[in-house]
Amino acid sequence: MVKVGIVGGTGYTGVELLRLLAQHPQAEVAVITSRSEAGVKVADMYPNLRGHYDDLAFSVPDVATLGACDVVFFATPHGVAHALAGELLAAGTKVIDLSADFRLQDAQEWAQWYGQPHGAPDLLPEAVYGLPEVNREAIKGARLIAVPGCYPTATQLGLIPLLEAGLADPSRLIANCASGVSGAGRGAKVGSLLCEASESMMAYSVKGHRHLPEISQGLRRAANGPVGLTFVPHLAPMIRGIHATLYATVADRGVDLQALFEQRYANEPFVDVMPAGSHPETRSVRGANVCRIAVHRPQGGELVVVLSAIDNLVKGASGQALQNMNILFGLDERLGLAHAALLP
Repeated sequence: MVKVGIVGGTGYTGVELLRLLAQHPQAEVAVITSRSEAGVKVADMYPNLRGHYDDLAFSVPDVATLGACDVVFFATPHGVAHALAGELLAAGTKVIDLSADFRLQDAQEWAQWYGQPHGAPDLLPEAVYGLPEVNREAIKGARLIAVPGCYPTATQLGLIPLLEAGLADPSRLIANCASGVSGAGRGAKVGSLLCEASESMMAYSVKGHRHLPEISQGLRRAANGPVGLTFVPHLAPMIRGIHATLYATVADRGVDLQALFEQRYANEPFVDVMPAGSHPETRSVRGANVCRIAVHRPQGGELVVVLSAIDNLVKGASGQALQNMNILFGLDERLGLAHAALLP
């Protein structure tokens, strides 16, 4: 049984992690922390978890208590894991961070995009980027795992097969992505209010979004060289989900792109390459740890369009974190994650 600790369990990724762990036969949540909600029972804050965590209450973060766990998940705002990760690693505890604290390998680049100095640059060299479809072997031996962001997960999984095969022009990539409002977090924000977000759709951060350097970092690895990426995120009037429409120029019109994608993800339990001509919907992945992908070549031209859909809170966050935990502890990768998506 894997003894689990969670730092920052009051946000959407925290409660989603609790929901998934409640179904995991080889994991037990021993401690969950929140300074603002210390003493409050988890089931009182989240009634959907009644009957699963009735005796578990939020507590103030304590390194000794957390260090007694096999693994600690950080479901916290950016910068929080910097302060505690090193102490937990020194205690022999594995760390899986759902924030962006260890995703970028360049501390100065991280500081530029997140508006504060990186608090643990000495840990960056050993942080493993937790995209299982790329780094599964490294994850197996990791101490510190950086769970990818939601937009980066959907975008990288959609473009990696083309870049790894050397088919796409790496200098002309476009990611046009839409996210549900839960991607903005649980904190009170005017833009997340029902009257602001419902029945409307808008682009934002066109000049540069925090996920841009993370996506570019992963695509450079796949292309084995520099990439030119235009990334435009959108806020969609839905609670969950990410739909990424990805564009790449592929001059070779004779290559079987459907076969390429099917072969690349043939052994990946959580990537579903749909039949030719398909159009994945966000509702088809709601609540599930799966990325559904379809590849198109409109009018048989050089422009290839890849459609990629995930649940931003599951494959884009907590589900992927749990997938990493399973790999890290030598468990069946599907444990706690094999359920079907919710529909309608």
